[in-house]
Amino acid sequence: MLRVSLKPALAALAFTAALPSAAFACACGCAIFDVGTSSLLPSGPGGQFFIEYDFLNQTTNWSGGHSAPGANNDDKKIRSDFFVAGGQYMFNNDWGLMVEVPLTHRGFLTADSGTPEEFDHTAFGDIRVMANYTGLSNDMSTGIIAGLKLPTGDSTYANFDSDVEIGSGSTDLLLGAYHTGQISTDGNWNYYAQIMWQHEIATQHDYTPGSELNGALGVSWAGWTVGNAQISPLFQIIASYRGRDGGIGDPDSTGYARLLVSPGIKADFGTWSLYADIEHPVLQSVNGNQLIGPVAAKFVTSFKL
Repeated sequence: MLRVSLKPALAALAFTAALPSAAFACACGCAIFDVGTSSLLPSGPGGQFFIEYDFLNQTTNWSGGHSAPGANNDDKKIRSDFFVAGGQYMFNNDWGLMVEVPLTHRGFLTADSGTPEEFDHTAFGDIRVMANYTGLSNDMSTGIIAGLKLPTGDSTYANFDSDVEIGSGSTDLLLGAYHTGQISTDGNWNYYAQIMWQHEIATQHDYTPGSELNGALGVSWAGWTVGNAQISPLFQIIASYRGRDGGIGDPDSTGYARLLVSPGIKADFGTWSLYADIEHPVLQSVNGNQLIGPVAAKFVTSFKL
């Protein structure tokens, strides 16, 4: 369920989304939300709190690299609202810790029984706990992330398929890295690259979620100063791969590879910042028949102590 000058406006992996996440299990592979978020990277010792909202509405059936008839898929719609509350604290310029607690509302329209039925469910998702090491460079522009996604989310709601459950029921290892730098000597143009790998190390309910690998490459411009706000537009390319699920369900209709473009904007108000982006797939290939969404949206507000 993460999240552009080298210091106060760094754009890269926010210890996480992730995004969803996004700390989420869903048919789309919501760890895609864990890259591309630009407002949460640490720039020095101290703490930061944030609230994130992600939206995804999967309504189009897809098979291989193209749309497919909706009759080929019993699932008709998966609409997800992801809310994440989190905090991070840098003990010094080298080490820090971050915790994310997600809450998800999901609507699921399916014809598995032969007659279309719609179910709505709201529950806490899988908590993520991550450590960040930024001691590879003096300016904290390079970081390594390691942590766990815990099986705290609801993974047993009777009306959801295994890959639609709000929690995956698995404990996952999280490993990632990021790097930022300047393109122009005046510091107005910056770039960032980031990657996050997620792989299960313990499962339950005879369901194994597919491993995910997500990466982002972006550029940003220092933008404009409006009153006491620094407005910075940015543009990202996001690549995402998810392996097939295992165990119960329909593993043949899980897993994908895709490429997304993501314009966004960030506004800094001193200790407060706002971030938003839109993620649109331009290339994607899925196994079997899966529902895809034409766009995903992300909003983050954060406060530095």
